[in-house]
Amino acid sequence: MKKDKPNFIRYEPYVMEVAPRNYAWCSCGLSAKQPFCDGSHGAVGMSPKTVQITEKKTVAFCGCKATATPPFCDGTHKKFNK
Repeated sequence: MKKDKPNFIRYEPYVMEVAPRNYAWCSCGLSAKQPFCDGSHGAVGMSPKTVQITEKKTVAFCGCKATATPPFCDGTHKKFNK
């Protein structure tokens, strides 16, 4: 099964404090460990978006999976009806 669009997950970002390291953001919306990848994308031919965080900080990972700035929220979720 191949997909070209991710599953919509939620109408808000995942705002969290993160430590310095690499993160793999789920781009397909199938991961049980949102907003991070758990390998579920293998069945649909999509890949996670990796990002290196270099300092401890608060970030907003996209929850709707439609951001133009993956893996971070750009407010696109506000365009969808709840």
